[in-house]
Amino acid sequence: MAQNKVLVVAHRGDWRNAPENSLLAFTYAAAMGVDIVELDLKKTKDGEIVIMHDETIDRVANGKGKPADYTLEEIRKFRLRNGLGRVTNNPIPTLREVMIALKGKVMVNLDKSYDYYDEAFAILKETGTLQQAIFKSEVPYADLKQRYPVLIDSIIYMPVVNLDKPFAKQIITDYLHYMRPYAFELVFQKDTAAVLSNNAFITEQQSKIWMNSLWASLNAGHDDDKAVEEGNTKDSWDWLIEHGATVIQTDRPALLLRYLQKRKLHR
Repeated sequence: MAQNKVLVVAHRGDWRNAPENSLLAFTYAAAMGVDIVELDLKKTKDGEIVIMHDETIDRVANGKGKPADYTLEEIRKFRLRNGLGRVTNNPIPTLREVMIALKGKVMVNLDKSYDYYDEAFAILKETGTLQQAIFKSEVPYADLKQRYPVLIDSIIYMPVVNLDKPFAKQIITDYLHYMRPYAFELVFQKDTAAVLSNNAFITEQQSKIWMNSLWASLNAGHDDDKAVEEGNTKDSWDWLIEHGATVIQTDRPALLLRYLQKRKLHR
């Protein structure tokens, strides 16, 4: 992929201006001009797919327990908290609602979705948004093939690869041999992996390189806070781009967009 374009992913939507994983946060991010929004999937007691990061709703909404403890009708009664912990009027959305709202606008990264591929696939087909969704997981190709032998031929997919672990490059090459992933999400606490310095073999196969500028533990400290709070883009966003990132997931989407546009690195 030409290095004159870097895609921007809004992590849990524009959560600084609306509750994380809320429909409003996703529509704000899309209007802002991001290329992808990231969200997290959970299942209710009656089998509906809703958007929620944590295993419980305690932190993000005015309720307690797991999404699986409630039916969809029951979970709709809760309201999401904003970044200050205050309860808003935003309900917990369903995947169906989000995909309808974002149809034709941005790509959607389905995090924490591995256990719900079949349910998500059905919703995407129903809403006509299958080509907007990126499925992902941390498993090697053989495990993915064993669990979803038919489905993987019909979805856009991205492996998550921890570069600190042994055989990371082998996991990448296996995927490139059997599939053409949309991207590879590379996570690392040390920035010494050979793949970070030599990853043309990925982009030559038309797969993108996805890096996270979120918490330092995902990027060896080349993170959003370094760019924004310390004003050091050289060792944060610039570093990621110089090491091959063609997609950056961020908690600072508006500022990253502005920075990339200034450098003519975004559409």
